[in-house]
Amino acid sequence: MESNAVLLESKSSPINLLNEMHQLRLLGHLCDVTVSVEYQGVRAEFVAHKAVLAATSKFFKEVFLNEKGMDGPRTNVFLNEVQVADFASFLEFVYTAKVEVEEDRVQRMLEIAEKLKCLDLSETCFQLKKQMLESVLLELQNFSESQSSEEESSTQPSALLESKAAAVAEADQADCPSAPPDHPADRPSSRASPEIPAAKSKEK
Repeated sequence: MESNAVLLESKSSPINLLNEMHQLRLLGHLCDVTVSVEYQGVRAEFVAHKAVLAATSKFFKEVFLNEKGMDGPRTNVFLNEVQVADFASFLEFVYTAKVEVEEDRVQRMLEIAEKLKCLDLSETCFQLKKQMLESVLLELQNFSESQSSEEESSTQPSALLESKAAAVAEADQADCPSAPPDHPADRPSSRASPEIPAAKSKEK
């Protein structure tokens, strides 16, 4: 009778593998490639493992698979127009799957990820830039909403003042009517009109 197959899977093995490879690189053990980076006169050399770089970067994979022969115990790769700090962060990411950088360096990390064809780093930078943009848009939205609420609160008292002023003006007009009184004796024109011909007759 055949027994059923079971799956043996370790959740911690990938993390442990990365950590061990990272420690080996930091100690310089079993490293078989030296990457020389130069940018605006600043130059530095990094030792690493071909297998790790080839597994995480299509650029390095193509370089290593196309090399005809090793020029010594360790392969040398030269990178121009890549800043030393950026490549150091790139190495830390491919060996640990995480790296801490300043916000203004995220775009540069995205550029180096595209240059070295590192899909994982490229996607990580893209997602982070998206989150940063969303947070900026949210802050702008909150700011505009607070500004509009302040404007509304400032316009409400002025509207009340205007309505009060209009009510006072109406009350004044009711107390002092501009129309002449209806009683003919109160009209000034009824007394003034007979006097005008008398004055003219005296002049003649």
